[in-house]
Amino acid sequence: MSDLSISLPAKDLQALLDRLIGQAQQTAHPGSPRLRIAGQLCGWVFPAAAEALKNLPGVTSGPNEMDIGAELVPGPDLDHLLSAVANTLRAAGCAPGWRNELLDIWADPSATPRRLGAIERGVMRPLGLITRAVHLNAWSANGGLWVARRALTKATDPGMWDTLVGGLIGSQEDVELALIRETDEEAGLDAPDIANRTPLHAITRMNRRIPEGLQVEDVLTSECVLPVHITPKNRDGEVMDIQCLEPQVVFQMLQQSAFTVEASIVIAEDLLRRSQAAA
Repeated sequence: MSDLSISLPAKDLQALLDRLIGQAQQTAHPGSPRLRIAGQLCGWVFPAAAEALKNLPGVTSGPNEMDIGAELVPGPDLDHLLSAVANTLRAAGCAPGWRNELLDIWADPSATPRRLGAIERGVMRPLGLITRAVHLNAWSANGGLWVARRALTKATDPGMWDTLVGGLIGSQEDVELALIRETDEEAGLDAPDIANRTPLHAITRMNRRIPEGLQVEDVLTSECVLPVHITPKNRDGEVMDIQCLEPQVVFQMLQQSAFTVEASIVIAEDLLRRSQAAA
């Protein structure tokens, strides 16, 4: 954590953070079968997605479980089947966030994370697969927090406020490089601009129902203080506004649910630690 401290009620921030984390611990939609890929538990299939996949070769299903590639091991044959799964879901209208980007598939639960393959980003939620997101809380030298408002074209939480930088880690992408990439795309900042950032650390795993499925996401975050001459500017069109706000204003917005649930957790955790450090 950077040496900036803030004066906010730690007790209220703790209660807020506890409530937010509780909101992000939901079960899958009713009727969602448990998913196995290559014999490994890894997700929950949204009912409409399960219906679309039930007759696809290589997929077997029962009332409570679905198996994709039960006889396969991670490798080219499984990758080919996963591509067919993604395309089938897209054709059935079950992949509203299609991006032509691959994300890794991880076995769950697993003491040692095991990568099973990769699949189109747009079907991660319909399959309830684990994603990993990196965030950057960027502070100004005078103690304001830079935050971004999501574009109205975003598939999830359009128009809501967010951390300055937040995005998913791509297939086989290093987590630190993912943060640098997202920082460039979303805030127009280069690696030297955030050189004083803290190491990425995990806050929680979200399990959140969304219209197309289940968001199961490991949330990682980093913080930094931006040099005084730096003003973030979005480059990828996924942000409609960037502002630097006083901590008290941010706290009020968190209480009013102006931020996405994920961003709220990341920001509240940072505010809490800074308030505790100032006490």
